[in-house]
Amino acid sequence: MHIMEGYLPNPWWEIWFILSFPVVAIGIRNLNKLVKEKREILPLLAVAGAFIFVLSSLKLPAASGSCSHPTGTGLSAILFGPSITCVLSAIVLVYQALFLAHGGLTTLGANLFSMGIAGPAVGYAAYRLAKKIRLNLYLSVFLAAALADLATYVTTSFQLALAFPASSGGVLTSFVAFAAIFALTQVPLAILEGAVTALMFKYLLQVRSDVLFELNVVSTKALNELEKEISA
Repeated sequence: MHIMEGYLPNPWWEIWFILSFPVVAIGIRNLNKLVKEKREILPLLAVAGAFIFVLSSLKLPAASGSCSHPTGTGLSAILFGPSITCVLSAIVLVYQALFLAHGGLTTLGANLFSMGIAGPAVGYAAYRLAKKIRLNLYLSVFLAAALADLATYVTTSFQLALAFPASSGGVLTSFVAFAAIFALTQVPLAILEGAVTALMFKYLLQVRSDVLFELNVVSTKALNELEKEISA
């Protein structure tokens, strides 16, 4: 998903910066507020950021000018919401662009919009919907993480299609072509990421269920049901 340095032409890389900046600003405000109110979430915040960094660093060649990899943003979106996840993603993407030659500075806005905004927004919405209709907790986490991953790559395909429309068929034809190339690697990666995220969530639930409850990630009823399953 990381679009490489210098790959997007004018005015597209500037447009994605303009669209991403306000979300980062809102995320910083929300992050500062959350940390002031709940200092106990700092270790969990560090875990979520590290999870994004590790998974999104595992890249495979994909579409021209980009790559395919897990994103790790689903976990953070579930725990802290999309705006704070955007801030964590921005930190990761800047580090990767500067020190790992992964992505780029001119394409930072586009990469942040796909991985740090679109993906987490879809993952967060999926988790909240699954929670509302009372799906199994781990299945809810799996779906949220997998859909966040896939939404990232749908967005990247759209970004590339806008910048490089096909001579015949325009943006739509180009989008289908990019999405089809990404799908070869990304669908299995999304399934794998969903499973890994569910396992990570299970671990966090075992060690810090109190913090997850305070963040309104899990309800008392869900915790009681899980305790009954474990005891049975």
